[in-house]
Amino acid sequence: MAPHDDWRERQESATVTVEGHELEVAYYDEGDGPDPPVLFVHGIPTWSFLWRDVAPAFAGDRRVIAPDLAGYGESSMYDGFDRSIRAQEAVLGALLDELGVDSCVLVGHDIGGGVGVRLAVNDPGRIEALVLSNATVYDSWPIEFIVDLGLPSTIRTMSVEECRETLSEAYRDTLHGDPTEAFVEGMCSQWDTEEAVVSLGRNAIATNTNHTTEIAYGEIEAETLLLWGTEDDEQPIEDAERLAEDLPNATLAPVENAGHWVPEDRSTEYRERLAAFLDS
Repeated sequence: MAPHDDWRERQESATVTVEGHELEVAYYDEGDGPDPPVLFVHGIPTWSFLWRDVAPAFAGDRRVIAPDLAGYGESSMYDGFDRSIRAQEAVLGALLDELGVDSCVLVGHDIGGGVGVRLAVNDPGRIEALVLSNATVYDSWPIEFIVDLGLPSTIRTMSVEECRETLSEAYRDTLHGDPTEAFVEGMCSQWDTEEAVVSLGRNAIATNTNHTTEIAYGEIEAETLLLWGTEDDEQPIEDAERLAEDLPNATLAPVENAGHWVPEDRSTEYRERLAAFLDS
């Protein structure tokens, strides 16, 4: 069994209603331990499989939850609902309510980090601590590649095969060092239907800079770890340095020799540094 199929076998599903739309949200949920649980949130164009080498390591000591955002992975992909960061914030809030989670430590990568900072401002009681990794913050996004994926002309003409080829190349080019085939194949596997290709385009066009420029970053009181790959051209370490100045309780923790996919590039170091943060 391929690693991504094994991950799917371990997922559960819940139905949430957001802005009148019923959405199936797939999620990994294992472990039982002292509160708060740890919520791992992926970005675009990944899914919860991003955390396969990180999240399960913590399930022996605490509850660990890793959802697929709406429009990604095994969650609903049908056309006709909002997939913006603002909408994903509502999806995660509804999922946590469904799972009986009052508060959590949120570990967010890419737009998952953007969702995390919104929750930390808008629902501060929900977020006990925050870990941001190469997150979409301020006006650092969307990047040209993602915008192009969301253009109607792209969505209408891109085949499943072309989508897989485009994304496979993108994943390989942005991994730091030799790409892991399990990562590339696992990430591409979610986009293997025509519905999924449209969903990817809708996810891409929903990237809205305003949803992270409107945030009052100075109001984020949660203790925050900025576990950030230093070799990322799109969400650069300078953004983490700015966050370290703007957030009252933030600690900058650069991860050397890691690019945008820092949980994949340096999974062992990532686990160790996250464990130290959680233990503290």
